[in-house]
Amino acid sequence: MTARWPRAVRPLLGLFTVLVVVHLAALLGGATAIEHLTKPALMPVLAGYALARGGPPLLAAALLFGCGGDTLLQIGGETVFLLGMGSFAAGHICYLVLFARRGATMAGPRSRTAAAAGAYAIVLAATVALLWPDLPPELRIPVAGYSLLLTAMAFGALRAGPWAALGGLLFLLSDTLIASGIAHWPQLPAPQFWIMLTYATAQIALAGGVLRAAADSPEGRAVNHPALR
Repeated sequence: MTARWPRAVRPLLGLFTVLVVVHLAALLGGATAIEHLTKPALMPVLAGYALARGGPPLLAAALLFGCGGDTLLQIGGETVFLLGMGSFAAGHICYLVLFARRGATMAGPRSRTAAAAGAYAIVLAATVALLWPDLPPELRIPVAGYSLLLTAMAFGALRAGPWAALGGLLFLLSDTLIASGIAHWPQLPAPQFWIMLTYATAQIALAGGVLRAAADSPEGRAVNHPALR
């Protein structure tokens, strides 16, 4: 895998880092206008970075669907919330396709794969069971369905290496924090700060995992072979 726009790689990564820091500071400082301006900008910049690195367009699509979800969730309202959740779901589907295409087969014996699948299934079942009674009735089925897709994405991320696996777990944590707020569970201080910290870290870890898996794929190794340079 070769960079499409080598000169843009570092500036875009730097801009993403600055935007994350500014956004998190705005959440802590109550600067609502800055918060609302920076949140929708995060994922397009990260998508630009991924494309500049030579990443697959489907990765950029996954990140841009995240931008759609970020923007919609800022608006508020149940219908818009469901649309935002649908946008995130589309991003998870993009990731699942990427893991199937680019990710290597999970390392280790089948028993380890089965154990990992069992662990993710237990986490999914426990989370949905605990949240279910406290969720608004009209959101129970959508949240359960979304949770299933999110967990499948997190499990699939194991195929793309440790960075992607970490990203999948952090995405699970971030969205579980959101769901706990909808269920009116006790929250951490500055809950949006922790939601966005885990979410932004999840997305950069997922992007990094996909980029590395693409570079390590037979196609990526062939492009980077010394004889072809």
